[in-house]
Amino acid sequence: MDSNKIKQDINHWYYQYSNDIFRYVFFMIGDREQSKDILQDTFLRAYNHYEAFDGKNVKGWLFRIARNLTIDSIRRKKPISYFKDLFPSFSEKSPEQITLKSEFEKQLYISLNHIKRQYKEVIILRKIKEFSISETAEILGWTESKVKVYLLRGMKALRKELEKEGYHETI
Repeated sequence: MDSNKIKQDINHWYYQYSNDIFRYVFFMIGDREQSKDILQDTFLRAYNHYEAFDGKNVKGWLFRIARNLTIDSIRRKKPISYFKDLFPSFSEKSPEQITLKSEFEKQLYISLNHIKRQYKEVIILRKIKEFSISETAEILGWTESKVKVYLLRGMKALRKELEKEGYHETI
């Protein structure tokens, strides 16, 4: 395969998807520097395994790589410190330079921190990143029915966490 074409594709994909992938990883681990590292590793792995790409759904393939690298990173950390570190500061600007969040938005992200990782993943992909059910299933390596079930259970768990904090708004 032509190495110039591979480099062009990877550069194009980086330009097109890097912000979305960074935000996804950041939602999952809450560490800005580690998220940057995982983002770079995602595109490095895509470059090194370009021949394995089937030519379909670039975004899904890149998100699946990022997800696997993120899970590996989480597994290396102790689960307790992972949850304590998640979303440590809302005063930091996000990649989009968001400086203020409403109280409900803050609580929503904090509550995401308190539900199962699988629930959080599916909520982030479906509700925040707005992937379709089939795209989410492909990224997570699940069936579409599992995505639907986990989304339903995850939203229920998230709603329960929000209600503990006195929020009874519909999510």
